[in-house]
Amino acid sequence: MELNQVKLVICDMDGTLLNSKHEATTRFFQLYEQMKAKGITFVAASGRQYHSIREKLAPIADELIIVAENGAFAKSPERILVSTYVPSGAATRVLSAITGHEDIFPVLCTPNAAFVSADQPAFRKVMSEFYSSHQAVDDLASLEVDVLKIALYHKENSEQFIYPYTKHLEGNLKVKVSGVNWVDVSHPDAHKGYAISMIQKQLGVSKAETMVFGDYHNDLEMLALADFSFAMGNAHPDIVKAANFQTTSNDDFGVERVLERLLEAQP
Repeated sequence: MELNQVKLVICDMDGTLLNSKHEATTRFFQLYEQMKAKGITFVAASGRQYHSIREKLAPIADELIIVAENGAFAKSPERILVSTYVPSGAATRVLSAITGHEDIFPVLCTPNAAFVSADQPAFRKVMSEFYSSHQAVDDLASLEVDVLKIALYHKENSEQFIYPYTKHLEGNLKVKVSGVNWVDVSHPDAHKGYAISMIQKQLGVSKAETMVFGDYHNDLEMLALADFSFAMGNAHPDIVKAANFQTTSNDDFGVERVLERLLEAQP
């Protein structure tokens, strides 16, 4: 494997490119301009909604391919590349599965907005970091919208306090622990790997020419599509096991350190 072969860099956002303050660094934006000058394509791939990713990467947002909602929605500057909705009735089944668990907070995600229950003002403040375009409604269950993803939040631990109540939905749906506090439920084909494979085909880029950074289970499928797969220093043990390489944490410029090496290797 040679670093100078890399033509495509894909980066998760929270816990990866963004630091603990949910910010991209000035150092990253400088490296992005250097990658662009070398003809290397950068893709942001996140469980966040499209509008939120654009806000976090505002200086370069109009140039990027963005994979949002864990791969259920992807868009280049010119067009929508992927939009994969949950099957009919899926949202109702997910909401039923968490009925009675008042410490689990659901979000219904659509291409243009996320919907949250109006009787959860404290949670609304939390979710607004990840879903900048959102609306509060009286009854999520009666909402008639096409849903890309149902995101479920627990303030302590999603793997322990959400996944056990939703894992029975696996098979007909994809149930993914996507962060310390989040479980995401989507169409079986809606994952970052599917969206990234579409982008690789469109660009004519191989696994050997792809670099991926990730930290949590929703990154597993896309890590498998890159020879240069990197787990963050703060990554879940399963991601460390799945990745070919490891870098430092998101608060210690883990992505930037590798991108500097990548650029040094370019002719």
